[in-house]
Amino acid sequence: MRENNQATVRSKSQMAFPGDGVFIIDKPAGWTSHDVVARVRKILGTRRVGHTGTLDPFATGALVVCVNRATRLVQFLTGDDKEYIATMRLGLATDTGDLTGAPIAPAAAASHITVEKAREAFGSFRGRIKQIPPMYSAKKVGGVKLYEMARRGEEIERAPIEVEIRELELLEPADNLMEGDEQPGARDFSFRVVCSSGTYIRTLAEDIGKFLGVGAHLTRLRRTKVGNCGLNAAVTLERLAELAESKRLDQAMIPMAGAVTMPALRLDEGERKRIFHGRSIKRSGDWANGAQVKLCDEKNRLIAIAEYDSSESLWHPRVVLINQD
Repeated sequence: MRENNQATVRSKSQMAFPGDGVFIIDKPAGWTSHDVVARVRKILGTRRVGHTGTLDPFATGALVVCVNRATRLVQFLTGDDKEYIATMRLGLATDTGDLTGAPIAPAAAASHITVEKAREAFGSFRGRIKQIPPMYSAKKVGGVKLYEMARRGEEIERAPIEVEIRELELLEPADNLMEGDEQPGARDFSFRVVCSSGTYIRTLAEDIGKFLGVGAHLTRLRRTKVGNCGLNAAVTLERLAELAESKRLDQAMIPMAGAVTMPALRLDEGERKRIFHGRSIKRSGDWANGAQVKLCDEKNRLIAIAEYDSSESLWHPRVVLINQD
């Protein structure tokens, strides 16, 4: 007799994960963010998986992945600040802005760039700055991703965007390249940056290189934090699979309330019932019109994301995440 029930042929480790929450995956180099999402779907046995911000294939680090009902939080998490540790090589610019690209000009000597000069240059890039999105990026123009155009040899005008570099500190110069290396006279510097969402770290390195007059590209990029989600709570894909096999995924999952960086309001029982039915609650306070908060119950479970209407002192639920129990 033909078996039509797909669930019966799944292994125990592939049974659909019933939880709603967030996992921080330590993305390996060479993987796209889409690759990681596809693997998480396979490990957890659910299609409802999404990430909150793309990482370049050559980069590593924190990729925040939302599962099941938590996928409704992606729209609120994509705007969180990001933290990175990066290494830039002064003396050579590439067409991608990183080590995967081809040189766009002859290498320039950068051995004269001292730590003091690098620190001084960094001072010009803190605060609000303008960046031109790189051609090798996932940004869409006219519905087409820029990197798709770049791979066809096309280049178009891109409007500059404003981003904010909240923190930018030089860590230490890496070992200088010696004579006989493929790029003699180059110099590597590592740095830590905390920035607004939408910042291109490759472009930041390129612009610092232009400022110093020697060109630059990234040789290493590791994202260490996205909003509340840091590498201290991250797991590799291999570890996630192990936890799924042993039914211990709760050890790696971050509750929805913990992943959201918004201020929290605690609901009483009456307010909770109103929110469950999509109705607003009245709470006065010193809130700006349009402010957003996370609404939590007495167990600190995330019930909804709400937006403030200052004209009536009402919080309107935008997304309700937990059904009435």
